[in-house]
Amino acid sequence: MGRILETIKALIIVNVIFFIGTQILGDTAYKLFSLYYFESPNFQYWQPLSHMFMHGGFMHILFNMYALWAFGSPLEQIWGRKKFLFFYFSAGLGAALIHTLVNYYQIHGGMEALMAGGWSENEVINYLTTGQGGSESILDKISLAEIQSYHIAFNTPAVGASGAIYGVLVAFGMMFPNAKLMLIFLPVPVKAKYFIPGLILLDLFSGVTGFSVFGQGIAHWAHIGGALFGFIMAWYWKKNSFNSHRWN
Repeated sequence: MGRILETIKALIIVNVIFFIGTQILGDTAYKLFSLYYFESPNFQYWQPLSHMFMHGGFMHILFNMYALWAFGSPLEQIWGRKKFLFFYFSAGLGAALIHTLVNYYQIHGGMEALMAGGWSENEVINYLTTGQGGSESILDKISLAEIQSYHIAFNTPAVGASGAIYGVLVAFGMMFPNAKLMLIFLPVPVKAKYFIPGLILLDLFSGVTGFSVFGQGIAHWAHIGGALFGFIMAWYWKKNSFNSHRWN
């Protein structure tokens, strides 16, 4: 870590501008730029990109921007500006893709379960979009909590640069495996080659079980998607000696 590089600085500035703007405009901005499920009436084609600049609160943007500076700076120094930007946005879009695919699986599985329980297709669609409608007799077959989870998945947008940041984390770990890292609540230095896989495994555990170690409202599958796409790119570049080629 050292001085802030121009690309990292530009990304942080844009994120801060978006954050201030959303604090001023409120729900209007969040509805327009957050990533909604693609079959939701709130979805817009630019959201897979714009959601990377949206954040849910001060601590959310603070941690993401710190991680972008701390782990992105060494990568930009090695790769150059254009290559780092390509990697960053590719990881972020990959995160959006995996998040959306998991939502698709959950929502359409829920739709089939609700229709098998006796709701018509129109009742299911109306419930997903409004949270109302459908016969309560279905509660004999499907729990209310499970039904509500389908509505939440359909209507809750994803925000944040975390998916792209996870891609950056993975690339950092591959290039600097012996760098020592630590969490605030775990002040014990751990090498990146152990720390970062452990962090991803926690997200995988939370994504599969629904139990979140770091709190609710976290898009764990987006984290995993960003890490996956980051790994694929970093592995391919390293294997083909592409890491040494800068894009200035």
